[in-house]
Amino acid sequence: MHTIGEVAHLLGISTHTLRYYEKEKIIIPDRDESGDRRYNDSHIRWLQFVIKLKETQMPISKIKKYASLFLEGDQTTSARLSLLEEHKHYIEQLIKTLIDVDGMLERKIVAYKDFISIRAASRDL
Repeated sequence: MHTIGEVAHLLGISTHTLRYYEKEKIIIPDRDESGDRRYNDSHIRWLQFVIKLKETQMPISKIKKYASLFLEGDQTTSARLSLLEEHKHYIEQLIKTLIDVDGMLERKIVAYKDFISIRAASRDL
């Protein structure tokens, strides 16, 4: 079992973020006899997943919905699947957009470098 500070350090997030996730019922840590939060390996794996969802711009409201559905049990499997498929589709669209933008930026960068190179060469004449 890990303390809130250990988990925050391990995952590269703040203790404030962990408390926020608890407040929003995204995670429910165990408590020791003193009432201090304790996180097991399952909690850590879940938090790693939550962090990846956040990094891919899934709104907290959808992460909360997913967590809520999970706590409701196996009868929500289809709803959870649908939520994840929807997010995967969003990511696929985002990847396509990023690839397009990357190509556009690369062309612009090459054009600017060519322009600067030609200008520099003409000054040297």
